[in-house]
Amino acid sequence: MAVLQKLPQCRRLVLLCLPLAALWDVGVGQMRYSVPEEIDKGSFVGNIAKDLGLQPGELAERGARIVSRGRAQLFALNPPGGSLVTAGRIDREELCAQSTRCLVNFNILLEDKLNIYSVEVEITDINDNAPLFGAEELELKISEITMPGFRIPLKRAHDADVGENTLQKYELNPNDHFSLDVRSGVDGNKYPELVLQRALDREEEAVHHLVLMALDGGDPVRSGISRIRVVVQDGNDNAPVFTQPEYRVSVPENIPVGTRILTVTATDADEGYNAQVAYFLEKNPGESSEVFELTSTSGDITIIKSLDYEDAEFHEIDIEARDGPGLLTRMKVIVTVLDVNDNAPEFYMTSATSSVSEDSPPGTIIALFNVHDRDSGQNAFVMCSLPENLPFKLERSVDNYYRLVTTSALDREQFSSYNITVTAKDGGNPSLCTDAHILLQVADINDNPPTFPYTSYSAYIPENNPRGASIISVRAHDPDSDGNAHITYSLTEYTLQGVPLSSYISINTDTGVLYALSPFDYEQFRDLQLWVTARDSGIPPLIAMCL
Repeated sequence: MAVLQKLPQCRRLVLLCLPLAALWDVGVGQMRYSVPEEIDKGSFVGNIAKDLGLQPGELAERGARIVSRGRAQLFALNPPGGSLVTAGRIDREELCAQSTRCLVNFNILLEDKLNIYSVEVEITDINDNAPLFGAEELELKISEITMPGFRIPLKRAHDADVGENTLQKYELNPNDHFSLDVRSGVDGNKYPELVLQRALDREEEAVHHLVLMALDGGDPVRSGISRIRVVVQDGNDNAPVFTQPEYRVSVPENIPVGTRILTVTATDADEGYNAQVAYFLEKNPGESSEVFELTSTSGDITIIKSLDYEDAEFHEIDIEARDGPGLLTRMKVIVTVLDVNDNAPEFYMTSATSSVSEDSPPGTIIALFNVHDRDSGQNAFVMCSLPENLPFKLERSVDNYYRLVTTSALDREQFSSYNITVTAKDGGNPSLCTDAHILLQVADINDNPPTFPYTSYSAYIPENNPRGASIISVRAHDPDSDGNAHITYSLTEYTLQGVPLSSYISINTDTGVLYALSPFDYEQFRDLQLWVTARDSGIPPLIAMCL
C-alpha cells in the first residue's frame, strides 16, 4: 500500500512495507522468447524453469512472480509446469502499432533470495488485418483536354500488419483510358497514382467507374477496395503545386493548445476558379487528424490536442491541396515532438520489510524497489540517494532496481526506529525528484542485563518488629523492551542457625520489596547479609545481583 504526499518541490511517496527475505543475488543475462499474436490464453511461451536451471516445481517453492511497471500483465507463470504462458489475447497492432519489432520486456523475481531476471518476448505478426482505404468511394474530376501521361495521386490504403503481412501491391480493374502506377515514398509507403493513357472525350463518356484494389502479402491474401468515380470536365489542366515536397517542423511537447505551428502553401498555374486552392487533411484512422487542425483557406496547421512525447515522438500529416474543379496534389508534414522534463521519477516498491532485528549483520536487505522516468534521454536518467549519517546504503542492480541494505549493526536502545527517505532525482534542467519514505522498526534482542543503582544496600529494623514489616526496596533497570525488560526478583537461599532464610525474610518478585516474616531478636541476630538476584525474561535470561 502506498500513500502519496505533495511537497513544495518533490513528490513524497510513503510506503508501508511488505515481508522481505534477507538474501540477494543479482540475475544475469536475459531470456528471450517469441510468440505470435492472437493465440489463446494460457498458450506456452517458454520454459522459464529450464532456462533458469531449475526444476519445474522450484518456481512455486521460490516464490516466482512477474514484475512489471504499470502495464497490464500480458503473460503469466505456470509454476507447476515451470513455464511462461500468455495471460490473454495479445493484439500486436494495439501494442506496438506498425513498429518493425514488437518487444515486451519485464522481470521475473524469485522471492526467496530476491533474484531478478530480465525477460524479453517478441510478439510476431499474423495476417489479421486487411488493407483499408480511408474512403471506400472517391470522386475525381479531370478535364477532357488533359494530355495522356497525366498523373492523379490516389488515396493510399493502410494495413495495420507489418512485414509480408502488410500492404504489398495495388491493382486496377481493366479499362480503356487509365493505368495504375505505384511509387515508393521515402517513408517506405506505396503511393498509387492513376495515369491517363488515352485522351478523354466528355461527349463520348462523361463518367468512368474504376475499382482500385489493395492486396497484402499474407497467406491467405487479404484485400480492400476503393471505388473511383472519374468525372470528365472541361478546361482545368494544372494541379496545385506545394512550395516544398515535404514539410518538417519540431515543437516541444508542452506547446499550448491553439498554437499555429506551420503554414503550408500551394499554387495553381491556372486562372480564376481553376486556380482557387483549398487545403484538406487526409484523415487516416487512429492517426494525427485528432491532434491537428488545418484551416482550409489559409493552410495554417494548429494544435488542437495536447502533445505527449511519451505517447508519440513524431506525427505524420497527409495534406491535400485541391483546386476549384478538384485536381489535387498530396504532400506530407512531419511534426517532431521534443521531450521536456515533465515527468518526475516514479517508485515501484517490489518488496520491503517493516522490522529488522538489532543483531542483523551488515548487508541485511531492507527493501527492493525500481525507479522509472517516462521522459527520455538525460531527462530520464535517474539517480537515487539517502540522507547522510544513516546506517544504510543503496546498491544498484539491473533495469534500475535498487536494494536498501544496512551498513553496520543496529542498536535498538539508541534508535528504536528509522524513517528512511529515499530521493530519486532525474537529469533534467531543472530536475524533478520524488521522495519515498520507508518506515523501519528495530526489533529488540536481550543484549542488556538488569542493573542495580548500587552494588550494596543497608537497612535497619527494630527488634520485635511486627510480622510482614517492610524492610527495604531494591529496584533494577533493564534498557531492553517488552519481555526482555521484565524483571523478577529473588533471594539467595541459605540457613540461619539451622533455619532457612526464607523463614525469616521474603521478597516481592515483581517490586523487589523485602518483608520480615517474623519478629527479630537483637540478642539473636544483630545483622544479616542477603543476596538479591534480578533476572530479566529474555531467552536466555540475563541477571544481576546486589548485597
